[in-house]
Amino acid sequence: MNAAGKLLGRLDPELDELGIRQAELLASTFKKVDLLISSPLLRTRQTAEAFGFPIQVDERWIEMDYGVLDGCPMSEVNPKIWENWRTDLDWAPSGGESHRQVGERIREACEELTPQIKTKEIIVVTHVSPIKAALAWTLNAGDEITWRSYVSPASIMTIGPGPSLRKFNDVSHLDD
Repeated sequence: MNAAGKLLGRLDPELDELGIRQAELLASTFKKVDLLISSPLLRTRQTAEAFGFPIQVDERWIEMDYGVLDGCPMSEVNPKIWENWRTDLDWAPSGGESHRQVGERIREACEELTPQIKTKEIIVVTHVSPIKAALAWTLNAGDEITWRSYVSPASIMTIGPGPSLRKFNDVSHLDD
């Protein structure tokens, strides 16, 4: 779905061969894991399984709900819809979720994990929109940052105490 340029929200396909390989490479970069959290969707749970540690599923880390647009090729989305999405944080596709709603649930999840950041290696396996929302939380920026950042598949974002952004969109582990 990523390679096909489709909006992939709550649809639940499994990882393809490339995704499985990326998950293995991603997991190999971490030697210690105290807490491994995953979105409930299959593709993230499969990625988390590559780490070989017990997984705690947290519904808050699920991808944005694209409603009627889920699975739609991005190139076929009406330009007016893109304009609405980019200019109104409260706009959501029919049956879907707004960027503000994603930001609210991710800020709650991040705040809950904050006390543990200093003493535990916490890994959250999630999706593009929650990662962007966590970036906004880390930088104390608004949810509009969604449109000013790009997240690659199987990339790493590292948040340290503070919170402070240590690394963003790192894909160096994918180099063969």
